[in-house]
Amino acid sequence: MRTLRCAGIVRPRTPADRRHARIAVDSPTDQEYIVRFPIRRTALIAVAAASSLAMAGCGSSSTPAASTSNAATSAASAVKLIAPGSLTVCTHLAYEPFQYPDDSGKVVGFDVDVMDLVAKKLGVTQKIVDTPFEGIKSGEVTKTGKCDISAAAMSITDERKKAILFSDAYFNATQALLLPPNSTVKGLADLKGKKIGAQSATTGLDYANAQKAANGYEIIEFQDLPSQQQALLTGQVDAAINDLPVWGPVVKKNPGKAVVGPQFDTGDVYGFGMKLDNAELKKVVDQVLKDAKASGDYNTIYKKWIGTDAPKS
Repeated sequence: MRTLRCAGIVRPRTPADRRHARIAVDSPTDQEYIVRFPIRRTALIAVAAASSLAMAGCGSSSTPAASTSNAATSAASAVKLIAPGSLTVCTHLAYEPFQYPDDSGKVVGFDVDVMDLVAKKLGVTQKIVDTPFEGIKSGEVTKTGKCDISAAAMSITDERKKAILFSDAYFNATQALLLPPNSTVKGLADLKGKKIGAQSATTGLDYANAQKAANGYEIIEFQDLPSQQQALLTGQVDAAINDLPVWGPVVKKNPGKAVVGPQFDTGDVYGFGMKLDNAELKKVVDQVLKDAKASGDYNTIYKKWIGTDAPKS
């Protein structure tokens, strides 16, 4: 049963909306995924009956928490979405554990769960669009109205800020090497004369390029994470560099074939990307992140996908 807030009453949606919430993925197969939420008719009647009482019981006094909630609700009502009823989210598949299709083909992951919280706050459903990462990091997908927001484990950088309005940081990222199990590599210097695989348009590639002259390795670029990890597993490269969290699933799914090697604290943090002038959506996203951390929802998502409790901030 929904909780009625003094800021306003959520009215029942259309019969179709009450029966289910929809998460769609734009893809060559045009698949849609439906998450059903059974709603009892008696519950709807109770909501309707209680609404007037709830509004009558609202006083004029306020607390800081109530003010914050009211401000977030006001911001949510001011958000203009490119498709009514949907929060259209651009991402780049597959990048496990942040966004990837599971065995059934449904897109799941850390970023997907957080965007579900944002969509819930807006009173809409999440629609996921798979698109090249180049268009995400350049801000083109939001600038041209392809998506409302980008959620793709994207690092916040000064260069990207010129074209993207970022949310508050939601994840601390560290770069790491993926190595063959018998590798003796202890650092980048040990890769002199060898090949290191990096994913295009990522901060891992940027870091590898910045350290290349000092360490004398060759960089082999790959368009996506699956092709990069496959290159390491098949011996096409001697090491691969990417964000630390993505290597855990690779090692787990390929026992005895790969290990996580040296890590590099580059200070990277992830943010969700929006159009530069979309301040109202940013307010909502930032408030959702703040509320999720306070309620424990963020830690639940973190533990579900990363395997440990979220760092204390």
